[in-house]
Amino acid sequence: MKNSIQNLFICCVLIMSIPSVWAQSASTNFPAKNIVILYSDDQSYRTIQALGNKEIKTPNLDHLVKSGLTFQQAHVMGGHQGAVCIPSRVMLLTGRYVNRLPGDGNVIHDSLVSLPEVLRQKGYTTFHTGKWHSDKKSYARMFSKADHIFFGGMHFPKEGGQEHPRVNHFDPTGSYPPEKSFLSDTYSSHLYAQTAIDFLGSQEAKEKPFFCYVAFTSPHDPRTPTARFSKAYDPSKISLPPNFLPEHPFNNGDLHVRDENLLPHPRTEVAIKQDIAAYYGMISELDEQIGRIMSTLEKEGLLKNTLIVFAGDNGLAMGQHGLLGKQNLYEHSIRVPMIFSGPGIPKNVLNNSFVYLSDIAPTIYDYLEIKAPKTVEAKSLLPILHHPEKAVRDQIYNVYGHWSRSLKTKDGYKLILYNVNGVLTSQLFNLKTDPWEKYNLAQDKTQQRRIKRMRNLLKKEMLEKHDNLQIDLPDWGRSANQKSAGS
Repeated sequence: MKNSIQNLFICCVLIMSIPSVWAQSASTNFPAKNIVILYSDDQSYRTIQALGNKEIKTPNLDHLVKSGLTFQQAHVMGGHQGAVCIPSRVMLLTGRYVNRLPGDGNVIHDSLVSLPEVLRQKGYTTFHTGKWHSDKKSYARMFSKADHIFFGGMHFPKEGGQEHPRVNHFDPTGSYPPEKSFLSDTYSSHLYAQTAIDFLGSQEAKEKPFFCYVAFTSPHDPRTPTARFSKAYDPSKISLPPNFLPEHPFNNGDLHVRDENLLPHPRTEVAIKQDIAAYYGMISELDEQIGRIMSTLEKEGLLKNTLIVFAGDNGLAMGQHGLLGKQNLYEHSIRVPMIFSGPGIPKNVLNNSFVYLSDIAPTIYDYLEIKAPKTVEAKSLLPILHHPEKAVRDQIYNVYGHWSRSLKTKDGYKLILYNVNGVLTSQLFNLKTDPWEKYNLAQDKTQQRRIKRMRNLLKKEMLEKHDNLQIDLPDWGRSANQKSAGS
């Protein structure tokens, strides 16, 4: 009896000594039944303190990094027009690659079966709040519950801005007439976080498995952080990116898209630092809202059976290479943060495997042991989640517009090719020695065999990914009017 009491006492001490669930992230050998996806808007991969940016404050994302597996080489595949976030969000939900998304995903046809549709058919509550940049008919197929839905790409200042986003209550009919939309009196990310918190605290979230998709509109412009975060960063103390330029050195095909006109040309150091300070302020405010969601999951006892995925829809230049937006194929625009955390996921692991945002859907199917629809093209990352030393692909292919393509290989080299009004331009970077893509090696005679090999790999990737640009560019070799551009 005495030994039994002692053993009971020891067990109680051990239980009491376990740190909070949020700090450590509960882990078992069994997959979770619930899924939470937290998706930020225009957040580049260099914007989390735990991943190397010592100037930004992101305590909650830092905790998420420590509690899960972070893919440090996560990419959006790209888009054929300026609103890269449209195909990004559709690729996330469907596991489809960009070249076979009609209209880049502005309408998600019935033939493209999405993750929330499959889970809804299996009895899940499928919940959404925040941004929806595709058609309303597909929205009605996917979600059984929602609130504060924003149909559009960004909160324009004349339409309420981030401060008063125009949103909709859930309409079971799926019609969403414009006169039923309204201006919120709450800042966008706080509104969407609170809506998710209300759902997570509901009885329905306790009784049925759920898929909760929180699609933030921050830190997308207008860069207007809340009053408390507007002064969180002193522009004079913000470091200028090492690859800052007043102007991009050549015509990349989209130098005057809306994003590139948010600041005057040429860019000035002062203007860029002010913009980055506001950008960081919005990310820190977003981080606080993510912390509120995580605290709710802990409070409601949901962390032990919930898989959490955090990712950004695409990156942003913010003065790098003389650019501001995401309409290019540099690392700052194609790479995003992406973190998996939850039961069975390794803790505090940084992984450098090449992955896409579209890999999220097939990974969740495998994690839940659900057969993926035939329309899925991307790869499951479950092998990496089980064995972080593994990889699922040897190279990354990216697309922007009908004039630029890129290829990155596991030896650290990256090739970008452009055809802008018949002018062929090439760039080659060694990302291991030049992570900021400052030194173009395309004219280096010692690199010509490598460039030829990478061009052939790019053609192979284009063929496999159903990229018809090869019709427009029959000769990927050098030509008389081709030039090599530094950046």
